[in-house]
Formats: sequence, C-alpha cells, structure tokens
Amino acid sequence: MTDRPDVDVLIVGAGPAGLTAATYLGRFRRSVLVANGGDARASWIPLSHNMPGFPAGITGDAILRRMREQAEEYGAVVEDGRVEELTQGETGFVASLNGRTITARAVLVATGVVDHHPDLPGVERAIERALIRICPICDGFEATDQRIAIIGDSDAGVREAAFMLSYSDQVTLIHTGPSEALTERDALTRLGIQLVETAIENVRIEGDRVTALCWNGAFSAFDTVYSALGTTANNSLLKGIGVRVAEDGRVETDLHQTTSIPGLYAAGDVVRGLNQIAVATAEAAVAATDIHNSLRRADGLTV
Repeated sequence: MTDRPDVDVLIVGAGPAGLTAATYLGRFRRSVLVANGGDARASWIPLSHNMPGFPAGITGDAILRRMREQAEEYGAVVEDGRVEELTQGETGFVASLNGRTITARAVLVATGVVDHHPDLPGVERAIERALIRICPICDGFEATDQRIAIIGDSDAGVREAAFMLSYSDQVTLIHTGPSEALTERDALTRLGIQLVETAIENVRIEGDRVTALCWNGAFSAFDTVYSALGTTANNSLLKGIGVRVAEDGRVETDLHQTTSIPGLYAAGDVVRGLNQIAVATAEAAVAATDIHNSLRRADGLTV
C-alpha cells in the first residue's frame, strides 16, 4: 500500500447507515468513497410513518435520495459497484471495486441483511406495495384492529404473532416449516392466536390488498400479511478478512462500532437485529466520529 491512500475512508453500502456516515465524514473534511452494491433494503419501504421528522410519512426511495444528496453535498463520492474483496494493507485496507484497487485508511461496512421472503408469486412486488410486510416495529400501528396473518417457519413466528397482539386481537400464525420447529404451541393457545400448520399454495391480490391466502384448496381472507421468516446478515466481506461474527451472523463491534480488526468498522442491520433506520443512522454517526478521531490521533493532531 502506498503512503498516500486513495481515500481516507471507504464505505461499503449505500443504505441509511452508509450514507449517514458519508455525510458525517464529509463534514469532517475527510475524503470518502461509498460503494453502492445495489438496492438498499430501505428502498422497499412504501411509506414509513416512524421515520423521525416525517409525521406524514416518507417513502424509502425518498429517504435514500435525500441522504445521498446530503452526502454528496459534502464531497462524498458514491459509486455503483460491489466490493469483491477486502484485505489489510501495511497502513490501512485494500479493496477491489469495479476491476480496480482502492486503498483506504479506514473502512466502514454497512452491507445490511437479506430478507427471507415467503415463496409466493410476485412477493417482491407485494412487499414494495406494502401488501406483504416485513417489519412490524416499523408499521404495526397501521395494522391496528385488522385481521393479521403471520407467515413463519420457526418459533420466531410465534414471537412476532404475539407482538402483533399489541395492535389487533385477530392474529393468525401460518407455520410453513417443519412441525418440530414450532415448540411454543402452548403460548399460542394461551394468547388466543390461531395456528395453521400448512404450506401456502396461492395468494390472491386484488387492487391494493392481499385479499386471501390459500391452503388445502381453500382461501382465507386477511387485511395484512407479515413475513416472519428472518434475515441473513451480509457478512461475507467481513468474514473473508477474519472479522469476528456472532452465532447468528451479525458482526460484533465495540461501543464505537469497531470490529475485531482496528480501523475496520460496521454499522446498521449487519450489526444489530432491530433493523431500524434510526438505529442504523445512530451507529453510523458513532462510527464516523470515531473514525475521524482515530485518524487525527494517527496523524498526531490530538493533545
């Protein structure tokens, strides 16, 4: 690695965490390159009502557009492309991006998670239109007093169904996994949650709602359908460089979002299971500030 790296900080991921960090670092007058590996999970949000400062709601695309504009206003460069490899150099990190080598003094990975979608026709489009939802913390309020179906394949479905009782007493868990994966049937009975153990054969979508799900040849109607099938952390880049990850695949960090490798940070959904924009942006602010201060110390600019 040369004495003069290409950038101070390479950010991998252009979702809310990555773009927030880019804004902070740009305002710290750091040179920043953001690798945008594709559509961020936030782009699936049809209309968020729990984003601070937007009581009337805001779409995921609008959130990302505003965040990118803000980061670029302060000099961050956002480049489409995936970082294929990340290694440690003599004085920083070396990354492979779009067929060339990028050197950086520090790296922040904000690659998020991948949702496990139900195997239903047109599921991606249904999620974009909020016909099938993936985040009850984000939009459970909008399902108040509705007839709600939860699609699950483990006890995580039980927990999500129980959570939705905060909003409605008409909750059904559709368990599509193996019978032995569901160990909390007694809790469902105690809470008054209907249980259906079967694969979903079809889904009926009419206009702006999922009108029915089909099993055993018969349709049952619901107002709102949630997927509780979990996520997988996008941690391959970090695992490849030897970063310590938890049993569930999330990246382990300290209070400053530093991973087990000094100078390498992580923030957002790839770190924490809550999967909230507010959490991701907060972690990004913490990480960006520590990156800047760490680089100042390395340059002998602290007293």
